[in-house]
Amino acid sequence: MRKLIESTFVTLNGVIDNPQDWSAPYWDDEYLAYNQSLMEGVEAQVLGRVTYEGFADAWLSRAGDPFADVFNAMPKYVATRTLTEWKWNAQPLEGDAADAVRRLKESDGGDLIKYGTGSFSKTLLENRLVDEYHFWVMPVVADGTNMLFGSGIGPTHLELLGTTTFKSGIVVHKLGPKK
Repeated sequence: MRKLIESTFVTLNGVIDNPQDWSAPYWDDEYLAYNQSLMEGVEAQVLGRVTYEGFADAWLSRAGDPFADVFNAMPKYVATRTLTEWKWNAQPLEGDAADAVRRLKESDGGDLIKYGTGSFSKTLLENRLVDEYHFWVMPVVADGTNMLFGSGIGPTHLELLGTTTFKSGIVVHKLGPKK
């Protein structure tokens, strides 16, 4: 069975809005190495619509380095009820998003990675479909309205699988579903 990994940037005060505005100062060699290690064994991306739209615009112009080329070439599966036009090697998750992800996980192939957190992440959490969360806690406080998982989530206990601390102050908490 394929593993689903979620990687999300979050501020000290729980904000996930516009990480491109507050996370870039921390993108150093340690950050790059950890991010590349997350991609080992990953064959496709699972994305919510908002993350897909932002990533497609940003990544389509990048080429020529090994990470960008692999990132751009891999298939993307997008949870959406509104998009009808596709680019960046993407296609919609057909039918119910949780069922579609479950089918993807049961299919043959490498692992799946999901970037960003929003309403789709809530659905995945509620259905216990994420095998590993990598929450990148950045040493910054930012203004925003979107908080990690938002509201309306009952207690959901996760198990600590590991912690990585970077010299820049980033702390990545690797968590999985509590067994």
